[in-house]
Amino acid sequence: MEKLFKPGYKPMLILFGLFAAPFFTPQANAQLYNFTEEQMISFTAKNPYSRFPGGRPMIPAAILDTIRKMDIQVVEAIGSIPREYANQYEDGWKSIIPGKKLVGRAFTVQFMPSRPDLVAGMQSEADKNNFTGLNNRTTIDMLQKDDLVIVDLYGKVQGGTYVGDKLSYYIWKTTGTGLIVDGGIYLTENISQSGMQAFYRGTYPGPLSNATVSGINVPIRIGKAVIMPGDLVIGDQDGILAIPPQFVPKLIYTVTRDRRRDVWMKKAFDLQKYKSSDIYGRPRDPALLKQYESYLDSGDPALLPK
Repeated sequence: MEKLFKPGYKPMLILFGLFAAPFFTPQANAQLYNFTEEQMISFTAKNPYSRFPGGRPMIPAAILDTIRKMDIQVVEAIGSIPREYANQYEDGWKSIIPGKKLVGRAFTVQFMPSRPDLVAGMQSEADKNNFTGLNNRTTIDMLQKDDLVIVDLYGKVQGGTYVGDKLSYYIWKTTGTGLIVDGGIYLTENISQSGMQAFYRGTYPGPLSNATVSGINVPIRIGKAVIMPGDLVIGDQDGILAIPPQFVPKLIYTVTRDRRRDVWMKKAFDLQKYKSSDIYGRPRDPALLKQYESYLDSGDPALLPK
């Protein structure tokens, strides 16, 4: 199989550029710079779910629907990630629809500033493969249901507008989710009318320019967060959180128990016969503690304090 880049050439991809390699991407019918399937599986080896062609982890749609129905907040979800995964959260976003959450599987896109000889070389190789080139539409056309496109445009707003209203509408109708752009978008008033949510850094009244796609479904850095293809990503008014697939079962379990804990303790306080120190943390009374722990396991309303 021919390579997109000539032997010895090493594109500068953030974090993992030296390890990535081109492979044939069926969805786009062209060669794009990405992990091989073997590399994708290796870098996401702990994924407990099935995979897309190419190896990207595929969190089941039923699980994503469960998370949406639970309406899980970022602040609730962050406790399900081990402490050594310290770079999964990023804040400081603007949003199209304040208060609306985003949930989806990460489809990552990485850009770098354009350089004429680099762009010409990439386009020449693309032409040899009957491929129109690497641009925002290429990445958008690869999206599927429940994908959440996460775009590393290195904070670029002027000329860093990944989409306007028409391409964002295509994303909305194709994925049912939205988008997160460490860069810009434009025609935001029109975008808001569709009902699609987007997190972005700013707006500029003009299209994408002087930026080149350098990676598709590779690890990317979004501010302080490192996002891998296939991560579960939750976005809300606090920020965005990328959860590796292996921690998704723990997320649902932990949030369910935490919410039962809150219900049980608030019900105890409603009775106005306990001090906060009698209940908060763990009930002091052994009988209450047993009742409390049983409620956490079952959610049976009969076990609420009376």
